Order: sequence, then C-alpha cells, then structure tokens
Amino acid sequence: MRKALPKILIGDRAYDSDPLDGELARMGVEMISPPHPRRRNKIPDGRKLRRYKRRWKVERLFAWIFRSRRLVTRYEEKAENFLGLVQLACAQILWRQL
Repeated sequence: MRKALPKILIGDRAYDSDPLDGELARMGVEMISPPHPRRRNKIPDGRKLRRYKRRWKVERLFAWIFRSRRLVTRYEEKAENFLGLVQLACAQILWRQL
C-alpha cells in the first residue's frame, strides 16, 4: 500500500529551486520555502511564508528531545522502550518549563 503524499511541504532556503518546484507540482505537492539568497526574482507570497515561520517550533522540540543522548543514537531495540524514553524526554522538557 502506498502512502499518500502531503499536500504542502515546508522546507528551508536550500529547497528553493524551480526544478524541484516543478517536480513536486506534478505530484500535487505545494512547496513552501523562503527564497534562496542567490535567486534573482525574490518575490515570495507572504501568506505562504507564515507557515514557514511556525516551523521553528518543531525544530526546537526535536533539538530539546535530542539533548537526551540515548535518543540521538537509538540503542533501544524494542519500540515500546524507545517510546517510553521519548515520553520521558518530553516530560523533562515540560518540567523545565514550569
């Protein structure tokens, strides 16, 4: 069974290329990324970039989770144990925020 493709894909400046945009458009995926610094026509749609600005929250969460060295390299063989460690790392993050 083939997984469904996402309707919107959010990437950073490295993903800003016309060939990639065309390939994704043919598959029915919309690419949202800020313009690359070397691009000549830097006229992005500001409404689309609002979604990109919220992307840092997810990246920050993964950075906080991967502070737990045991999660960076997956030592656990069983998925239940790994999930428990991820939940423990999330609990530690929440505890620090209190």
